Amino acid sequence: MEAATAPEVASGYTLKGKEASPADAEGLPASPGQEASSPIPQLLALVEEHPKIWLPRALRQTYIRKVGDTVNLLIPFQGKPKPQATWTHDGCALDASRVSVRNGERDSILFIREAQRADSGRYQLSVRLGELEATATIDILVIERPGPPQSIKLVDVWGSNATLEWTPPHDTGNVALLGYTVQKADTKSGLWFTVLERYHRTSFIVSDLIVGNSYAFRVFAENQCGLSETAPITAELAHIQKAAPVRKTEGFAQRDFSEAPKFTQPLADCTTVMGYDTQLFCCVRASPKPKIIWLKNKVDIQGNPKYRALTHLGICSLEIRKPGPFDGGIYTCKAVNSLGEASVDCRVDVKGKG
Repeated sequence: MEAATAPEVASGYTLKGKEASPADAEGLPASPGQEASSPIPQLLALVEEHPKIWLPRALRQTYIRKVGDTVNLLIPFQGKPKPQATWTHDGCALDASRVSVRNGERDSILFIREAQRADSGRYQLSVRLGELEATATIDILVIERPGPPQSIKLVDVWGSNATLEWTPPHDTGNVALLGYTVQKADTKSGLWFTVLERYHRTSFIVSDLIVGNSYAFRVFAENQCGLSETAPITAELAHIQKAAPVRKTEGFAQRDFSEAPKFTQPLADCTTVMGYDTQLFCCVRASPKPKIIWLKNKVDIQGNPKYRALTHLGICSLEIRKPGPFDGGIYTCKAVNSLGEASVDCRVDVKGKG
């Protein structure tokens, strides 16, 4: 039982009374010297202790309970002889099918087994002793979870952001809302994650969404009892797409890479030994690709099995296979394309063995 604890004098209780009339004092002996026409306060003299109510501190503010909770209030009072204690709910008699009362010598208990929202209101305890009366009031509020927001709508999606709007619930649970809880879920995992809690407005921009994912959103209403049992979900998904690259073609000047042949690495003079293969190297740059011609003493040696010529990525090489005493001389590499030609020379000396 949630009985009240330390009794304290109620700040709001009232005490009422009036003097007894001669009719009220009929049958009571008059004091010597008292005139027959004067009031006779004999009845007040019989009250040994005036009625008074001690209202616990916790009940001086609104007493809040959840639907289904028990309400059990113990209110101490005084009065002698035993006063008459009565309860009212919003100025009317209590519903005996829902509320039970037990009055003792020094206290009164108000009991509701399973509170419903209809039990909310102002309860008044009246303690009467003859014409004297003390009263105290207790405000009880029975609350429950709110209903869900009526709807939620995906208003706009741009970049990695989504704008949401929703409407408040029809039923707030008999108490003011603490706010709204917004959640998101991507279609890949299907898991719900809280974006924010106890948000008071009915629109919100969800940011930092992952590019390539699609999201659904839902909103709960919340009060002192907790979140609404259900939540509306957006009918449309927010697709976070990667921004398409913007290409600028206007004003683009195409570069002309055409170039006449130019040797970036010339041939180098060398001395070789008879019978040992020798290689000559040089590098050329040109566009379009040039034709490479090798000469010995200004005579074209293309197709001569004595020599092997290769060209790869601008590197030109000439292999002289097992040179003899007559293979020495001036070797020339010539590069030719539609824009011009260029050539480089070197001297090759062949010495005998030993």
